[in-house]
Amino acid sequence: MAVEDAVARPGESKTEAERQLTLHVGLVCVVAAVAVAFSVRQLVHLDLSADDLTLSLTLVFMAALGVRINWRIRIRATVHAISWSETAIVLGLAVAPAPLVVLTTGVGVATALLSMKPSPLKTAFGVAKSTLLAAGAGVTLHALSWSETADLRHAIGMVGVAYAVAVVLDEVLTLPVIALATGTQVRRLFRDDLGLRLTSALARFVLIAVTLVILRGDNRLLLAVPPLVLSLHLLYSNRVKARTEQQAWQRLARTTDALNVVDLDKVLTTAVTQAGELFSADEVEIELRDGGRTVRGAGGTIRYDGPAGEPSTVDGSVLPARLEGHDGSADVGVLRLRFRGPVQLSEREQYTLRTFASALCTAVRNAQAYAELARVAAEHAHAATHDALTGLANRRQLLERGTEQLSTRHAEGVTALVLIDLNHFKEVNDTLGHAAGDQVLMQVADRLRAAAQAEDLVARLGGDEFAVLLRGLPAPAVAAHRAEALIDALHQPLDVDGMRISVEASGGIAVAPASGGMPELLRRADVAMYQAKRAGQRVSTYAPTRDTADLGRLTLGGELPRAVADHEFTVNFQPIVDLASGEVTGAEALARWHHPTHGMIDPLRFLEAVERSGLLPAFAEAILDQALLAAVSWRAAGFDLPVSVNVSPRSLLDARFPGAVLARLRAHDLPPDRLVLELTETLTLSQLDVVDRVLSRLRDSGVRLALDDFGTGYSSLSLLSRIPVHELKIDRSFVTAMEGSAEAAAVIRSTLDLGRSLDLTVVAEGVESEPQRRALWELGCAAGQGHLFARPLPSGSLLAALQRGSGGRPGTLVPPLHDTGAVIRLAPGRRQPGRSRPTGLPHLPA
Repeated sequence: MAVEDAVARPGESKTEAERQLTLHVGLVCVVAAVAVAFSVRQLVHLDLSADDLTLSLTLVFMAALGVRINWRIRIRATVHAISWSETAIVLGLAVAPAPLVVLTTGVGVATALLSMKPSPLKTAFGVAKSTLLAAGAGVTLHALSWSETADLRHAIGMVGVAYAVAVVLDEVLTLPVIALATGTQVRRLFRDDLGLRLTSALARFVLIAVTLVILRGDNRLLLAVPPLVLSLHLLYSNRVKARTEQQAWQRLARTTDALNVVDLDKVLTTAVTQAGELFSADEVEIELRDGGRTVRGAGGTIRYDGPAGEPSTVDGSVLPARLEGHDGSADVGVLRLRFRGPVQLSEREQYTLRTFASALCTAVRNAQAYAELARVAAEHAHAATHDALTGLANRRQLLERGTEQLSTRHAEGVTALVLIDLNHFKEVNDTLGHAAGDQVLMQVADRLRAAAQAEDLVARLGGDEFAVLLRGLPAPAVAAHRAEALIDALHQPLDVDGMRISVEASGGIAVAPASGGMPELLRRADVAMYQAKRAGQRVSTYAPTRDTADLGRLTLGGELPRAVADHEFTVNFQPIVDLASGEVTGAEALARWHHPTHGMIDPLRFLEAVERSGLLPAFAEAILDQALLAAVSWRAAGFDLPVSVNVSPRSLLDARFPGAVLARLRAHDLPPDRLVLELTETLTLSQLDVVDRVLSRLRDSGVRLALDDFGTGYSSLSLLSRIPVHELKIDRSFVTAMEGSAEAAAVIRSTLDLGRSLDLTVVAEGVESEPQRRALWELGCAAGQGHLFARPLPSGSLLAALQRGSGGRPGTLVPPLHDTGAVIRLAPGRRQPGRSRPTGLPHLPA
């Protein structure tokens, strides 16, 4: 094995490895000089003839030819050559004295190397090594008592031993030089291409044996050996080249297969480590355009992984390859092979580099696409379980984590839930706007998160409602102390756009129940929270004795589908009366549940369950049908009265609701203005575009709209600018308190003034006595409803009462306030009776 490019080039600073390399070469040269000196001394005592001179020239020629005939292998930036030197040496020893072979080998190798013009140090090592191989093989033959007259079998055996010594000595002398020059471990060098070297050695020994057989005939036939060597070299080198390329393609296939992973870090690590072996590079660098990331490594390890721009520690030549597809698209970065010396890749290596770069480009793109998909999936998973505004857990995560916790609560202590609702938060939105409201919610979330413990789960359920799942409590009583601490965290004022805002909150505590799971725990906390609000307390703990959502109510909820299907819901009607004349001007529809076993059930017990059951559209249609049928029957009897129906806010969120209402009006052949829809608790819904569209379509179609419970806080003046109503209804609480409360009377008076200024009809609810009737009339209220006139009646009973009339006047229920023709002093600012015709409409429960 011959070596080229194994030492530093002129002008380069020597490293420790290079100093060791020089020392190793120098030691080899010294030992070789001793062998040469000994050989010269031996030759002096030999009687050489003319034939020996011819033989010497032949030996020189064979030694030179053995060096020139080789195949080259590149390791890192160093090129190594496997030659036929050992073959020439052993054959020379078989036909000539060992001292002569040592000297002719040195001369022949020197002649060949000088013609190749390597550096002096390389030439010295090549000559010294070959000389030592000849000396070693010669000493071996001398030790084995070599004789040219020995029989052929013994001769081949002795020559074989000498050849083995030469091969081993070549490995011992050459491998350290290659290791020092390339920075590769001697063990790895010995292992790499070992099969190729052994096969080559065996082939050369076969050649030696065949040559020995030829030379037994005539030593002059030694001249026929070089052509034979050349022929065998060409044959074998082609086989070696084919095998080398096959192994290279196999390594490329294994490497590209290893890139088929979806983790970008693994792709880059595999590429860097595998490319170093595939191209025998001193360092491999991959720079990605996306993110400016650079990964650099050598020797199967990653040395650098960070931002681009960090300089490499390997100086020398750089071979770049763009990471792009076969068509030149999708340039994702660049692959760089670094070598400590000049390197020229073969045509096969260049094609391999392009193929590898294309495969790496595909792998990087796939890994980046997978990472993006994983990121999006993680964002979606996070969004599905977290509140977008505050970043807290949402209701879904609370239910999932709570359910998981309840399944192991016996082992981890007591589990409790604190439900927190901000008081008067709507005023912040109405006064400062929704942006300020969002800031308040985010600050509340931050405070709750800070006040909670590490094992607690803080969630926002929606709007201004928060929940904290307390886990691993030592005792149920600890939940109350923890809840007080959470409420205290909200006590200090909040800073919103430079303003200090105080936030009050109410909390409900519930300890995990024995059955019902997380939904029941959440329901109980909700019950406790509303108990706190009603009692004016900050925190209330769930008490079963105060839970109005009893088992009976739950049972009724389960019977709703059957009740709707069997038409168990009925409608009673309370008339709306002209306060002055006692004439009925409309009627409000009130739903009742005629249960087969429980009798007549009040709406307060079932309306909420209807809204949550999904049966709201069917229920609303059933009530609306009965109300319109009653209006048709009254109209046929000569009493053309509008009917009022209460509408659930949930119905207003259904864009199909107006179409359903108008379809029922057409089915009953009733003009749209004979229907009045009463809106309640529409404050939060009024900001939704879908509600605006629903109400606008109803009004544009001729349906009249009324705002119920006006003045109680469920309605506000701001709504009148958004909701196109025709009528205001004064809540019964003000009518009841008006005689003893100046504030109640002031609310009624301001509502009436507002109605007159906006040309709206005003109806007073809960009129129970004649003094109330008269006081309302004197304030300017034209219409009212209440027990003074009639309790809710079935449609037939109300029709009968209309037909009987009061004092022989059909269509009236009470005597007029004044006799016909009497002189009446009108209250200041009171609207003339009849100028604005009041109308009343039935409630359509949600």
